[in-house]
Amino acid sequence: MSLVDFQRLSREELIERWIETIGSAPPPKLRSSMMAKILTSEHQWQTSDRPRAALVRKLRRLTGSAADSTSPARSGQRLIREWNGVEHTVDITEAGYLWRGQTWRSLSAIAKEITGTKWSGPRFFGVQT
Repeated sequence: MSLVDFQRLSREELIERWIETIGSAPPPKLRSSMMAKILTSEHQWQTSDRPRAALVRKLRRLTGSAADSTSPARSGQRLIREWNGVEHTVDITEAGYLWRGQTWRSLSAIAKEITGTKWSGPRFFGVQT
C-alpha cells in the first residue's frame, strides 16, 4: 500500500491496520495523517528485501560519527562552557586543567565545583579524554 492508500482509510481502519502491523494500539492522540505515514513506512519495510537491522546499524554508524561532536582533549586547547548564565573557561596544559588561576587534575572536579554536583567532566565540557 502507498501513502495515498493509507490516507484514504478512516481513523478506525487506520487503528485496525496499526494493531495488525505494530501489534499494539496507537498512541491516543496520534493524528491520522501521522499514523498513515508510519504505516506506509512499516509496510515498505515489511515488503522490502533489505534487512532492517543491517540498515539501522549502518545509520547508527553513519550518524554516530556525525552526531558525535566531541573530540580528544589536547594540551593547548581551551574549553568554554556556559553554566547558569556564567561562562567558564578551562585551558588544558601539560600539568592538568587551568581554571580560575588554579590547576586541577581532572575536568570532573572542575565540573563538580561549577555545578555543585557530580558530573563526568569530559561530558560536561564536551570532550574525550
